[in-house]
Amino acid sequence: MVTTRKLSNGVRVIVKRMEGLLSVTMGVLVGTGAAFERDDEDGISHFIEHMQFKGTEKYSSFALSDAFDAIGAQVNAFTGKDLTCYYAKSTSDHTKEAFALLAELFLRSTFPEEEMEREKGVVIEEIGMDEDTPEDLCLDLLARAAFGNDNYGRNILGPAENVKGFTREQLFAYKKERYCPENIVISFAGNIEPQEAEALAEREFGGMSGEKFTEREKHIVRRTDTLFKEKPIEQAHFAVAFPTVPRDSADFAALQVLNMVLGGGMSSRLFKRVREELGLAYSVYSYTSHYAETGLFTVYAGVNPKKAEAAADAIRTVLEGLKRDGITEEEFLRARETMKAGNIFAQENTSSQMLVYGKQMLYKNEVYDFEKRMAEISALTRDDVMRVLSGSFDFASSASATVGNLKAPLSL
Repeated sequence: MVTTRKLSNGVRVIVKRMEGLLSVTMGVLVGTGAAFERDDEDGISHFIEHMQFKGTEKYSSFALSDAFDAIGAQVNAFTGKDLTCYYAKSTSDHTKEAFALLAELFLRSTFPEEEMEREKGVVIEEIGMDEDTPEDLCLDLLARAAFGNDNYGRNILGPAENVKGFTREQLFAYKKERYCPENIVISFAGNIEPQEAEALAEREFGGMSGEKFTEREKHIVRRTDTLFKEKPIEQAHFAVAFPTVPRDSADFAALQVLNMVLGGGMSSRLFKRVREELGLAYSVYSYTSHYAETGLFTVYAGVNPKKAEAAADAIRTVLEGLKRDGITEEEFLRARETMKAGNIFAQENTSSQMLVYGKQMLYKNEVYDFEKRMAEISALTRDDVMRVLSGSFDFASSASATVGNLKAPLSL
């Protein structure tokens, strides 16, 4: 059972009732992230996400976390390219208290100066950790190679220089512009009556005021750069991205099947050839990223530097073979069943449901239709995937990134 309601101030509320469970996941989703930032704001969405937990009008930072712990609730948040989400999970009997605490940190954070200075140090350490995690660093470089320094090419964490310079005034100004009622969705999933969830949302968010929301325009420029960062580490990390469709494309499901065949699991072509048969990589996989305007189809591998060229050649050979020969009926059927199973498994997870229903409402202002999604997957044919494949993996349109103890970047 799914219900929706729009509060008088524009905040949208969606509730997925999941009977038979003993918990509820609740989330507050905001349509903002790295892709909407300007140069002097680079990293501010993520920094605000951190600072929201650092004290409110009623609670200190410690008292807030202690209050969640006192009712056995979990709380966290994340920032993406075009989404920031704050969420909590509690037992059904503590939903009211957990949501009140979540609303408190979201609506009434005060960004204390002393906490800001401490948290700047924490985020700068996080930036350093990202720099020391070569897989993450490689994929960050890949986004920049594909989109440049703006929009979807921005690193979510931002540069340390920006973080050091953020002021309370900047945080409040950005929050005032982006955290507007019309740009917020509250999503509940779990064992909760819709009327109760809507009443909680009205009580906590009904009085939220804000200026009329005006979306920032994004100017997307696709690039085909090759970026390289030499690091004295044991592995070489290589990724290549090909342009693909935006998230509302009719080809979305067919692309997910294609991804499963190429690099989405242990039976995928990349895994079988590059890892199992040739022993050239421990980690090799593919995935897709879809945004409002565009998307990326990414292939990644972590390899021994001495075998890096051989691994890149093997990846190219797999891609060329896929383009040339297409996929078999067996591969298609296996990938389609894996997709269907993944969607069914997600239906049994309150956190997954909170996010999938919340994102659909935030991005498209509509209710996620599970039955329609399953029907779309079931209706897919091998010909649908072959048609999508024919327009994929254009090497001339690709961007790539390499991190490791090499003298030059890898390329396909």
